[in-house]
Amino acid sequence: MRVLIVNTSENTGGAAVASSRLMAALNNNGVKAKMLVRDKLSSQITVVGLKHGLRQQRRFLWERWCVFWHLHLHRDHLFEIDLANTGCDITHLPEYREADVIHLAWINQGMLSLKDIRRILRSGKPVVWTMHDMWPVTGICHYPRGCKAFCSACGNCPLLPGRGAPHDLSARVYKKKLQLYRNSNIRFAACSKWLEQQAKESRLMQGQRLTSIPNPIDTYVFHPIDKKEARFRAGLPQGKKVILFVSQRVTAIRKGMKYFVEAVAKLVAENPGLKSSACVAILGGHSEDIVSELALPAFPLGYVNEERKIVDIYNAADVYVLPSLEDNLPNTIMEAMACGVPCMGFAVGGIPEMIDHQKNGFLAPIADSAKLAEGIRWTLTEADSDELAHNAVAKVVQKYSPTTVAMQYIELYNEAMALKNYHL
Repeated sequence: MRVLIVNTSENTGGAAVASSRLMAALNNNGVKAKMLVRDKLSSQITVVGLKHGLRQQRRFLWERWCVFWHLHLHRDHLFEIDLANTGCDITHLPEYREADVIHLAWINQGMLSLKDIRRILRSGKPVVWTMHDMWPVTGICHYPRGCKAFCSACGNCPLLPGRGAPHDLSARVYKKKLQLYRNSNIRFAACSKWLEQQAKESRLMQGQRLTSIPNPIDTYVFHPIDKKEARFRAGLPQGKKVILFVSQRVTAIRKGMKYFVEAVAKLVAENPGLKSSACVAILGGHSEDIVSELALPAFPLGYVNEERKIVDIYNAADVYVLPSLEDNLPNTIMEAMACGVPCMGFAVGGIPEMIDHQKNGFLAPIADSAKLAEGIRWTLTEADSDELAHNAVAKVVQKYSPTTVAMQYIELYNEAMALKNYHL
């Protein structure tokens, strides 16, 4: 079986990381898998980049300009909206022609347009589409922020100026997706049971085949190592409790940095001794912008994409905190757990599927910084750290191992191919 995974980026963003890991897992379990990406950065032979880089850049800029125009030339929400109004026809590529299954992942920002997806469907190839966020089941947004318009038709979009109108851009794109999915025989896979349930509420999923399959993680790469050595290599202090925060862009509102800052302040106010015995490590872009806001000594580590360094940073931590306000199945929580680090976050999205409260981490009610502070204190001062670490690793091995996930996708591919043969 030959599978072509289509994703905008090779290694930037959670969907890219997850797609790369899935490709490796499939190749290790008897499937010939390749990735087709807009932005190829490595020399990996199983990853194919689109040619004509300048043309791809123009497509990206054109779509961003169209979004910018609909936002009345304001930057607010500029990267929270995608239109899929431009992209690349991939059906003529040799990698496409040789594939038995086309596996779509995150295909926005000029990678594929809705018209390009229609061409794929008309080519007759079996299609599996992994939903890394809610964009496939909404009009234009990746996370609806509590808005339920996507259940019926979208419109009056809160991301558009003046809350849009009943027949605004979100409603028009929603209608195009409705037409695209009709009689399409796409098999959709959500990365979490939470996202699966959210997707089922959308009119776009009526009559569609939808399941949930988690992202995989390579436990040969992400695993516990000696904490002292990890801290030495990461440049973090020995003898202190290390609280870790990780995000591609740490200032992203959705990732909840505001509540992390508040929680650290409450933690120190109620436990002054932690001022000298604990610190914060921040991994991700713009990490240096947060240091002055924290009530504990902080170490901004910047953006790191080298896996070995990332493994060191996780292993250097005593607790990983991700207070996301909306999230699917965060790779960072999975990575930290695989390294034996207890995790905590708000009980939103797919996070409660990963964190078992007071067994491998701590769950707090959404936007409750006081409970977040309590969880950090409990993890650092009361909990059995060895037991939490053991439970975290065991959960990852059981649920997210490459072989476990690969087998679920292979079954889905076989179903898609059987369905195609049935219609033939």
